[in-house]
Amino acid sequence: MEPQHRPDPRPAKRRGQLERRFEAFLWHSRLMVLMAVIPALLGALVLFIIASLDVLSVLADTWRHYLSGGDDIHKTVVTDIIVAVDIYLIALVLMIFALGVYKLFVSRIEPAEGRDPHHPFNVSSLDQLKDKIARVVILAVIIEFFRAVVGINFDTPLDAIYLALSVLALALALYLMALAHKQE
Repeated sequence: MEPQHRPDPRPAKRRGQLERRFEAFLWHSRLMVLMAVIPALLGALVLFIIASLDVLSVLADTWRHYLSGGDDIHKTVVTDIIVAVDIYLIALVLMIFALGVYKLFVSRIEPAEGRDPHHPFNVSSLDQLKDKIARVVILAVIIEFFRAVVGINFDTPLDAIYLALSVLALALALYLMALAHKQE
């Protein structure tokens, strides 16, 4: 009886070890997303600081105007506040992105686990992350629209009709967003 030909166990063991090391490397490479997460959080922090300083500046201008008759603020106060709200919304987009990407690719965030699954920082898929970011971006665009509307001068009645149609389109977009949100 001829002895069965057995392959040398060392190459298989070596290949298995090399494969395990490579797979461990692949798994740890997910930490590269931290190169997006950390700057996004820092960017959000910077934007929160900028928007807060803008609001404080409006408060200081208002205080000066009413106490000592400083520069007229009536033309700029609403626009400045709208810009600050827009900056806050962009900061929120960065936070939702950073926390969502971290949760999806690096590790679950324990404090978020017991929260409402519909909380903006609580995502379970890339599609859900994209949807939440898109909603905040749409709100930021709407805020930017209202900032632009504040400074409009109506030269003709047609301008007022265009404005009314624009507001109607935005209202329809918000309605459709709310409808889509209910279906989730």
